[in-house]
Amino acid sequence: MANVVDDALRTQVRNIEAQYGRSMGAWTDLIRSRGLTKHTEIIAWLKSEHGMTHGNANRVALIARESLGDVSAGSGASADGSAAVGGAVAGHPSTTDDPAAALYTGSRAGLRPIHEAVIAVIDGFGGDYDVAPKKGYVSLRRRKQFAMLQPASMRVDLGLILPGMPTGGRLEPGGTFNAMFSHRVRLDSVEAIDAELEGWLKTAFDAAG
Repeated sequence: MANVVDDALRTQVRNIEAQYGRSMGAWTDLIRSRGLTKHTEIIAWLKSEHGMTHGNANRVALIARESLGDVSAGSGASADGSAAVGGAVAGHPSTTDDPAAALYTGSRAGLRPIHEAVIAVIDGFGGDYDVAPKKGYVSLRRRKQFAMLQPASMRVDLGLILPGMPTGGRLEPGGTFNAMFSHRVRLDSVEAIDAELEGWLKTAFDAAG
C-alpha cells in the first residue's frame, strides 16, 4: 500500500502542476520570494491568491517547506518536486502549525504514516476540505464534518459519517466510540488503507460537500 500511496501523491503533484501552470520548483521559489514560512499561511495564500483547493494547497506547502528545509522528515526536493513526494508522506509541519502534530508524539509517533496515508487518499479526491484540531483527534470537514482521525496506543481510529450504511466486518458502529460518527474503522497499518476503505471515505466525503 505504501507504493500505492506514493503513486497517488506523484499523480497529485503532476495534476497540480498541470492545473495551475507551475512546477513544484517554481511554486517553491514563489513561496520563498513571498517570505512565507508557516504551513498554515502558505495554505491560506495558495487558496486565496491562486484558487487552490485545501488538499492541493496542503501538498504544495508540504513539498515547498521540505525543499526549503522547514520540515524535518525527508531528504529534500528536486526542481520538479518529485524527490519530495516520498518525504511528504512522512514529513509534516512543526507542532506550531500542524493540527495533528501534538497527537503523534512519543510512543504514537510511529502511527503518523497511517494518518498521512489517509490524508493522501482524501487529497486525491480533489475537493476542498478543512482539518480542524479537537481534543485528542482531528476533524475533517467540508460543508459538514465527514470524518475524524484519532490515534490510540497501537492504531489510528477513523471515524466516518455514513448515514444509512450498514455495519459489518471492520466497518464498526461508531456510537460507543464517538456519538458524532456513525462508523469506525481501526487502522493498525498503512496496508489497511485499501480500495474498500477509500470507497467509504469517498462516500462520506461526497455526502459532506
